[in-house]
Amino acid sequence: MTRQSTSSTIEGKVVAVTGGATGIGWGIARALAEAGCQVVIGGRRVEKLVEAAESFSGRPPIRHHQLDVADRASVREFFDWVAERVGPVEILVNAAGINIIRRTMAEMAPEEWDQVMAVNATGAYNAMAAVLPGMRSRGEGIIINISSVSGKRAFTLGGVAYCASKFAATALGTAVGNEEGAHGIRVTNIYPGEVDTPILQQRPQPVSAEHRARILQPEDFGPIVRTICELPPRVHVPEIIVKPTWQEYV
Repeated sequence: MTRQSTSSTIEGKVVAVTGGATGIGWGIARALAEAGCQVVIGGRRVEKLVEAAESFSGRPPIRHHQLDVADRASVREFFDWVAERVGPVEILVNAAGINIIRRTMAEMAPEEWDQVMAVNATGAYNAMAAVLPGMRSRGEGIIINISSVSGKRAFTLGGVAYCASKFAATALGTAVGNEEGAHGIRVTNIYPGEVDTPILQQRPQPVSAEHRARILQPEDFGPIVRTICELPPRVHVPEIIVKPTWQEYV
């Protein structure tokens, strides 16, 4: 009887995770590191990056570097650093995202709209634009965009700016996936429902501990993304919706 290998098909792959120190980004970063990937997490807060990276005791270690996805100079510097220290990015996970407390058109300031769009939509574009030339030249690559169910339905809970930014991210991922499939590049949009992440701190109404326990957890996304990344190159998953069992999807 032939014994099957237990090694991961993505072992050794270079992975960059934006927004990788907390929330869904961290859940995915940890899962891919456990699969043997060379993971680099990026985010604005250095102390959170250090805390997350040092909490992982596996090998290879998780590396980290400061990154502001809304700042193109910061994005260039981040990906140059990854290429120099680790290697060209083979898997990109766009998990950086924000929301605001004042979510209605009547309440929010124009500057708040700009901030949400800059991170959630333009930030994803900036990261994708940085890695796509290298992926094209190699004829392969995987991009995972963490959107939201608010990028499929304009839920009041998400708010005007957040929904608009996530709809933009949805279109971005779909359009780029259609363009780049001929180059062996696969783009997957993931649409989470409610998740217990730091973004809940920006809810207009506080979220109870009981509610947090009922919704999705960041670690729920690790196995999903690992499975997508381990599929054969001929298989492309354009999008996937992940929500709490009790949450309606209408």
